[in-house]
Amino acid sequence: MASTETPGDIFAIVLAAGTASRFGATKQLAEFDGVPLVRRAMETANAVCPTRTVLVVGHEWRAVTACCGPVPGFIVYSEDYTAGIGNSLASAVKAIRHAANAVVVLLADQVLITAEHVQALCSTWSGADDEIVATAYAGAAGAPALFPRGCFDGLMALSGDNGGRHLLSDDRYRVRTIACEAAAIDVDTPADLTPTSRSARN
Repeated sequence: MASTETPGDIFAIVLAAGTASRFGATKQLAEFDGVPLVRRAMETANAVCPTRTVLVVGHEWRAVTACCGPVPGFIVYSEDYTAGIGNSLASAVKAIRHAANAVVVLLADQVLITAEHVQALCSTWSGADDEIVATAYAGAAGAPALFPRGCFDGLMALSGDNGGRHLLSDDRYRVRTIACEAAAIDVDTPADLTPTSRSARN
């Protein structure tokens, strides 16, 4: 179980708005170990940031929202979700920028991410506006990642398929990382949900 000591000014954003064209269906609703991907991600977010979660929806938003059950935080509809993940993340940050000092961004298709890892990202953050805390895996850094208020202007300017990774190499920010090789496992096709496929990729 994740700690409840996460500062109240950190919001968790779950990105679940895309069309998932490679998947061939609404990926957010696909089940992994009997739980829909989007609900799994929301449960992880809620365990760390209760009442401070942001579910970003777009494609089949009614079904995706209903799949999560009661959402204790906020639901943001990304009008430009077909344009890419950047537009959806920008919509979420715009919605909570006045209340948040940082956001931790989760992708619904990173199915092995735990609440403990998200908590570690939040607990590692020093509170500085120029410090990003990202996940290290497969020789790189990426999501889930915590972005402080100092990144908000850059996040709100995102568009297309740019999800903010470029900020990790921006000289204006210091980047701390927490290793989590499980973050390398994501779901792109229905085959990725099978135990055989997951074993082959580990």
